[in-house]
Amino acid sequence: MNNFPSRETVERIRKQYPAGCRVELVRMDDFQAPPMGTKGIVTGVDDTGSIMVRWENGSSLNVVYGEDLCRRIED
Repeated sequence: MNNFPSRETVERIRKQYPAGCRVELVRMDDFQAPPMGTKGIVTGVDDTGSIMVRWENGSSLNVVYGEDLCRRIED
């Protein structure tokens, strides 16, 4: 048993967070994480369901599926 999401889950995440959409960081368990509330642009979703983001503060840490949390925003 692994902790990776199913293909269907990854496809659902890709539809919910398409490249180019904007997100806001809600929670990230990493000492190098951008501050909560930091906004960024999604660059893609990898095969493990992690959302790849170019954060406004210059960071590029992924939002890891099942660990971290972001929300899509419209602004």
